[in-house]
Amino acid sequence: MTIRVVVADDQELVRSGFAMILDAQPDIEVVAEAGDGAQAVEAVRRLEPDVALLDIRMPVLDGIGACREISARTACRTVMLTTFDSDAYVYEALHAGASGFLLKDVRRDDLVHAVRVVAAGDSLLAPSVARLLIAAYTSRPAQAAAVERRLGVLTARERETLLHLARGLSNAEIAAAMVVSDHTVKTHVGNVLSKLGLRDCIQAVICAYETGLVAPSPEGAPPSSSPARGRNEPAGNPPLR
Repeated sequence: MTIRVVVADDQELVRSGFAMILDAQPDIEVVAEAGDGAQAVEAVRRLEPDVALLDIRMPVLDGIGACREISARTACRTVMLTTFDSDAYVYEALHAGASGFLLKDVRRDDLVHAVRVVAAGDSLLAPSVARLLIAAYTSRPAQAAAVERRLGVLTARERETLLHLARGLSNAEIAAAMVVSDHTVKTHVGNVLSKLGLRDCIQAVICAYETGLVAPSPEGAPPSSSPARGRNEPAGNPPLR
C-alpha cells in the first residue's frame, strides 16, 4: 500500500527537498506541498493523506496549530519538523496530537523511516527530543497516591507494559522481556491506551512520566519507577514502535 504524504514548510527549498526524498521511495507518494499551516490543514482535509510532515514555525497557522486541527478532525497522523529542540515545542506538539518529532537535520533514511513508522500507526521521537521530554518531568516529584489513582485501572501486566513503553522498547522487545507473544503485547498495549484514554504510545510515555510511574535518573543511569512500584527499570530512548 502506498503511503500518501503532505509536506508543509514555509521554506520552498526545504519543503521540496523533503518531498523529493520521500517521492523517491517506491511505497511513498507526496500528494501535496504547503507553504503554511492553513494550507496544510486544507490539503489534509481535501486529500486525506496518511501522514503530514509539519514544520513548527510557519505563517498564517503554525505547525502546532495545524497539528491540533488535523489530529482533531482527520485520521491523518503528523510528524513535526523543526530546527529547534526546545522542550516547550516538544511538549506542545505532542499534546497537540503529533505522532513523531524530528529535527530538520535528520538523515534522509531516518526521515523515510519516520514516515513509515508513523503511517503504520506507531510513534517516533528523535533521541534528542526524547531526552528533552524526559527531562521535563525530572522536577515533578512522584506522588504514589496520584499514580495509583490514574493507573489503578491497569492490571499488573498492563502496568509492566507501560513501563516498557516508557523505556522506548518495541513490541518485539517487550514480548521478549515479558516472555509473552507479540500478539499478547499488542493486546496489553491496546488495553493500556484504551483504559487511560490515550491516542498512541507517545501519549503513553508522557503519561508514564507525568504520573511519576517512571522517574528519570541522572544521564547515563537507568530511569527508576515510582515509589508505588518499588523497582528500577533500564534506560532507553524512543523511537517507539
